[in-house]
Amino acid sequence: MEKTFVLDTNVILFDPTAIFKFGSNKVSIPLVVVEEIDRFKKDQNENGRNARHFSRIIDDLRKKGSLAEGVELDNGGSLHLSVGAPEKFDDQKFIDLNVNDNVILNSAVKLDKAGENVLLVTKDINLRVKADVIGIKAEDYGKKDVTFDELYSGQTVLELEEDILTEFEQNRFLPFEDAASKDIFPNQYMIMQLPGNDRRRLLGRYCAKKQGIVPLIPMREGVWGIYPKNMEQQFALDALLNEDIHLVSLVGKAGTGKTLMAIAAGLEMAITHEKYSRLLVSRPIQPMGKDIGFLPGDVNEKLGPWMQPIFDNMDFLFGQHREDGSASYEDLINHGLLHIEPLTYIRGRSIPGQYLIVDEAQNLSPHEVKTIITRAGEGTKIVLTGDCFQIDSPYLDEINNGLVYALDRMKTEAIVAHTLLTQGERSPLSEAASKLL
Repeated sequence: MEKTFVLDTNVILFDPTAIFKFGSNKVSIPLVVVEEIDRFKKDQNENGRNARHFSRIIDDLRKKGSLAEGVELDNGGSLHLSVGAPEKFDDQKFIDLNVNDNVILNSAVKLDKAGENVLLVTKDINLRVKADVIGIKAEDYGKKDVTFDELYSGQTVLELEEDILTEFEQNRFLPFEDAASKDIFPNQYMIMQLPGNDRRRLLGRYCAKKQGIVPLIPMREGVWGIYPKNMEQQFALDALLNEDIHLVSLVGKAGTGKTLMAIAAGLEMAITHEKYSRLLVSRPIQPMGKDIGFLPGDVNEKLGPWMQPIFDNMDFLFGQHREDGSASYEDLINHGLLHIEPLTYIRGRSIPGQYLIVDEAQNLSPHEVKTIITRAGEGTKIVLTGDCFQIDSPYLDEINNGLVYALDRMKTEAIVAHTLLTQGERSPLSEAASKLL
């Protein structure tokens, strides 16, 4: 039976092409959604761009026929613009139809009472609750039926016999041609150990090009003065230092060392080894909690509070790496070797030959992440770091955000690596807070 999907405004603002994602079914958009979208179209942020994109799509579809009567979509479905006046039914007398969310819900109720198989799609949790109360099926938009723990971790355990482990140690290579049948992805990290015994353990990385497991990059002298404290950090630093890997995603809770390792590796590769023309560190401007409003001063003074977490890590690294006569990170900035900026102005740029770190990437939408990655020019490496349980954007969650979207879609590429960090190393207090609070 054909389904009727009623879309909320926040779905369109999250993905302006959402109307094409429901197969050969009917997509219904209440008129109040178009009115709400219209209020966003002048904004210069991602919501504004998505609103304008959606308006252009609707305008093109309008040329095919009446949106009120329905127009066919290329995927075999149809789009209908619901223009009828709200109608209060006897069993929904408590619904206030002066509230836009309730008008959207009422549109779904009318279609349901007309005998259609209705499903309300919204990223608003409270609207899904209200829909459930009055008997309308509702669900979130995005990846379904998966938890964060089920997502790709970037590592796996291989139980091997002693002679095979010895062969890997001696040859520094282990053929592994049946990776596809075992769901092993390029640059997936391997924890090789004896069956039922993790006392003898070797670490490696699956190289798709060589069709085998190779050892990690040795870090005897550390990376810009820091050393990996656990196995996960060894995996992360290997990916960060590998020139053949052009996109790295690091996901982990607070205190696991994501940003610190990314910046240390970037300094090592761009400044010490000069493999990249400069290190570019950026993060989205997304406040935690209530925004304090306008910040005075020039651009650099305005960015200070937003970029302070980056400067904190720089202070630590340059304190660790301090030598007599060595440059400070301010000197590197003045010489153009280090650049710290927000993501606000990245659209339209081309970034060749740089080591680009995007911190707090969990606050980016899938479209924003695509915009960033497509800025990469020849020889550029991009590192995405973030904690999927510390999201400040109202339209994103731990599954439907740009960081998870990128790692899930690109994990099959030979130039991509991912590491999940679970062990906190910032301090005993930080680790205790992450577990207990």
